[in-house]
Amino acid sequence: MSQISVNNLTFSYEGSFDAVFENASFSIDTDWKLGFIGRNGKGKTTFLNLLLGKYTYQGSIAASAAFDYFPYPVTEAQRELPASSFIGELKGNCEEWRVICELSQLGESAELLYRPYRTLSFGEQTKLLLAVLFSDENDFLLIDEPTNHLDFEARETVKNYLSSKKGFILVSHDRDLLDACVDHVLVLNRQTIEVQSGNFTSWWENKQRKDQFDLAENEKHLAEIQKLKKAAKRASDWADKNESTKIGFDPVKEHDRGKGMRPYIGAKTKKMQSRVTQMSKRIDREIVEKEGLLKDLEKPVDLKLTPLSHHKDTLVNIRDYSVQYEDAAHPVFTGLTCGIHQGDRIALHGKNGCGKSTLIKLILRKAGMEEATLPVSETGVCETASGLIISYINQDTSRLKGSLSDFCTKRRLDYTLFCSILRQLDFERVQFMKNMEDYSEGQKKKVLIAASLLSPAHLYIWDEPLNYIDVFSRMQIEKLLLEYRPTLLFVEHDVRFQEKIATKVVRL
Repeated sequence: MSQISVNNLTFSYEGSFDAVFENASFSIDTDWKLGFIGRNGKGKTTFLNLLLGKYTYQGSIAASAAFDYFPYPVTEAQRELPASSFIGELKGNCEEWRVICELSQLGESAELLYRPYRTLSFGEQTKLLLAVLFSDENDFLLIDEPTNHLDFEARETVKNYLSSKKGFILVSHDRDLLDACVDHVLVLNRQTIEVQSGNFTSWWENKQRKDQFDLAENEKHLAEIQKLKKAAKRASDWADKNESTKIGFDPVKEHDRGKGMRPYIGAKTKKMQSRVTQMSKRIDREIVEKEGLLKDLEKPVDLKLTPLSHHKDTLVNIRDYSVQYEDAAHPVFTGLTCGIHQGDRIALHGKNGCGKSTLIKLILRKAGMEEATLPVSETGVCETASGLIISYINQDTSRLKGSLSDFCTKRRLDYTLFCSILRQLDFERVQFMKNMEDYSEGQKKKVLIAASLLSPAHLYIWDEPLNYIDVFSRMQIEKLLLEYRPTLLFVEHDVRFQEKIATKVVRL
């Protein structure tokens, strides 16, 4: 057990307007199971890369432990080979027998090591790389988003596996995973960094209590400031009025006043002005203290949506529907029967490769949104209502390139409204000046979500919309969907999101 001490860490990317870290100091223990929490673009992956020594920074990071990072980069050449031939290149001194032991804990056999890597499913690849990662007990492990794109079953396996381990930092926005696997949290707040014992839920409950306390204290400060301002104004008015009586007086009305009163009035006015000055200083102190209270307050702005109403109740009708790719030996799915009616929020549920994205693409094609034809044969019925308008979020963000204004022009979106929605999703204004290829994966997802929210539709189809999206934005989106109740077909492996949002579950 040892400490990792960070002192006065300052870092910004070359050419960037904003600092990722500025004079940050904290300590963590290498024996912890540490959850790393923060909004998209706050610097979680950057910090992991700083620990790995990839960037030059100011300040100091003192650690006696060696670090290793997940996911490992696997080259195209390696993808053609069995993993047994290149695991030593991924992790030095990696021994096969240790990897096999870890694979058994993940419910997989040693066979994964000897099949060509490209033939493994995404879940199998993730498990194999995790087994390599944990094959050496001496490293402090940096695990970045291990469950993205994994189906429910694979997520459960990875969750149970990580809950039995220790000595790692886990970057994840999956609340269920964080609650099950961590015993401490490292949180990048809006202005500060904090380390706290417990999991995500205990931290979030503590934060909500603290935010409520800070809001109450803020109201007290505001009331005190208003009182001080009124008292200062009153004293200032008295001083001005008193000052005006220094010169000239009516000997009839003020028969008891002599010329010697002028110094007395001047002294009295000076005392009043001094009192005003002291009040102004106290007001300034109160304002600074008030601003300090709310610097880390998480108060997400409520999002808005404008779903359209269709003249038909049934938007998509699917009966005894089967799909098979032309070169495949078996159908993707068979005998599917379901309907999407107005007001439904349907979750497509199943293992990776069961046909969720295929079904979505076929629905889009039948609604006239997907131009490319899929090499599939179909039997049964899959039909959409005439004039159906669909707002679609693709799980793939690789096509996002260029400026936000060009993106809006291409999508026929109002640029000002689009940027307003991004701001509501906690997108910093400085990001508007960057090209989208320079965004984090979470920021790219927010671009797609904002575009969908700005597109009125009868049916919203979202394919894994929350991958890489921070937990605060997830809760914003949950609130939006529960308030506006749009007709929604979605694929999402976040257990808590699915439980809150879905009115029906279609299992493939």
